[in-house]
Amino acid sequence: MALTQVSSNKCAGGFQKVFEHESTELKCKMKFAVFLPPKAETDKCPVMYWLSGLTCTEQNFITKAGSQLAAAEHGIIIVAPDTSPRGCNIEGEDENWDFGTGAGFYVNATQDPWKTNYRMYAYVTEELPKLINANFPTDPDRMSVSGHSMGGHGALICALKNPGKYKAVSAFAPICNPMQCPWGQKAFAGYLGSDRSTWEAYDATVLAASYSGPQLNILIDQGQDDQFLSASQLLPDNLIAVCSEKKIPVVFRLQPGYDHSYFFMYSFMNDHIKHHAKYLNA
Repeated sequence: MALTQVSSNKCAGGFQKVFEHESTELKCKMKFAVFLPPKAETDKCPVMYWLSGLTCTEQNFITKAGSQLAAAEHGIIIVAPDTSPRGCNIEGEDENWDFGTGAGFYVNATQDPWKTNYRMYAYVTEELPKLINANFPTDPDRMSVSGHSMGGHGALICALKNPGKYKAVSAFAPICNPMQCPWGQKAFAGYLGSDRSTWEAYDATVLAASYSGPQLNILIDQGQDDQFLSASQLLPDNLIAVCSEKKIPVVFRLQPGYDHSYFFMYSFMNDHIKHHAKYLNA
């Protein structure tokens, strides 16, 4: 469980740090970013986990999203892991931007040659929280999850698959129904195999249809000019329909003029941190 500090920068009165460790789930060295608000110097703080999208590392969120000031204000630790195992020397892992390296899709792979390393679901829901709680001043009972695109899919499935574990969930432009879109079909076929019934365990729209846990409060922001929305990769309407049928509260905001980029996330990040603070600090 040893952590090596890679970098530390004073930020928003606290510290933005990056650490490296040997992951038991992923069988490789992994980096993650952690923002420690000023409050963490004296108190235990809740943790928001941020899951990034395709091609990202732990760096994109901490340098582009502008989360630190709001996290400092609300006393929230933010943990941002990488998006896949790295350097596993699996044949083909670096051939595509939307499969393999940088594209772990937050599933536990069951197919060769991916199943040994590509266990991002177990990593973000089990191994990483244990590591964070053992090494930082956290309140283990107060955690939430958020993410963008592939990571928005990750955030939604983490919350839906673990009733009561996460106090809040939010997402920017999430892949809401991966079984029905090209990105999801490619990833799920590769990691989970051709039996589509096994895909259902990682599809937010399917999971929402059978959700029966404590009330989940979901916030989703979606840019109206997002090229992946018009390409039917994200399919938010499918999730919204199921949630309204199941009476799962979702605030879904279609934001005119915004695209899929971090400029969009930066613009509404404060709202998301506030959403998490409302439930984490209740």
